[in-house]
Amino acid sequence: MRIERNGEVALIRLENGKANAIGPSFLDRLEALLGQLGDARAAVITGQGSAFSAGLDLPALIDLDRVGMRAFVLRFDAVMMRVFELPIPLVAAVNGHAVAGGCVLALQADVRIGADREARIGLNETQLGIGLPASVVETLRLQVPGSSLAALAVEGRLLSPREALQLGVLHELAAEAELLPRALQRASSLAAVPPAGIRMVKESLRRPAAAAARANALAQADRWLDTWFSPDSQRRLYETVAGLKSKR
Repeated sequence: MRIERNGEVALIRLENGKANAIGPSFLDRLEALLGQLGDARAAVITGQGSAFSAGLDLPALIDLDRVGMRAFVLRFDAVMMRVFELPIPLVAAVNGHAVAGGCVLALQADVRIGADREARIGLNETQLGIGLPASVVETLRLQVPGSSLAALAVEGRLLSPREALQLGVLHELAAEAELLPRALQRASSLAAVPPAGIRMVKESLRRPAAAAARANALAQADRWLDTWFSPDSQRRLYETVAGLKSKR
């Protein structure tokens, strides 16, 4: 994972294996990159290959006990809130699959542009019997239309980029070859707006969701852990991990 500069725009490249799976080291590196934004006035975040991020690194997490998993989910919450509360505009160039935690990361951005390609985007946690932690629920309410919440969060549907555009998960689509140039162009336009106003308005819009997420973080983490460690979810998770390992 690395950060590049394109004038006043910082480009964050997610590079953590072909799936950009989210585990403890991913969160540490992402937070470190956020600390390197310096005087950038806007940022773009994108993945590599066929994945923006395919979600949590299940093989690395599946054997954690409740204490270890609790520490991870609270860390995940904290880093997602750090992205959500960035004082500068953030554009997500969703280059491919953005599933579960990967979709959560994309949803923290102010503008989400997807590649018009074969990919799956969405929050499929309920399909595994798992709930959503506070940082996801509270920011989701702000980031997508209320009419989309049932399909996205309750049903756990995985969407094509065009379906994600219709439901407001993405704001626009671009051809694969044009995705990053379009995202950088959009970020450059946002960087040209005087930053003090953007900072104040963005903070004002996002403050209620951030406050609610923090207020509910501990209680929701324990409820989320109950779903993660339920026998049915554990069976589904181990089956998923076995399928992932068989493809390696």
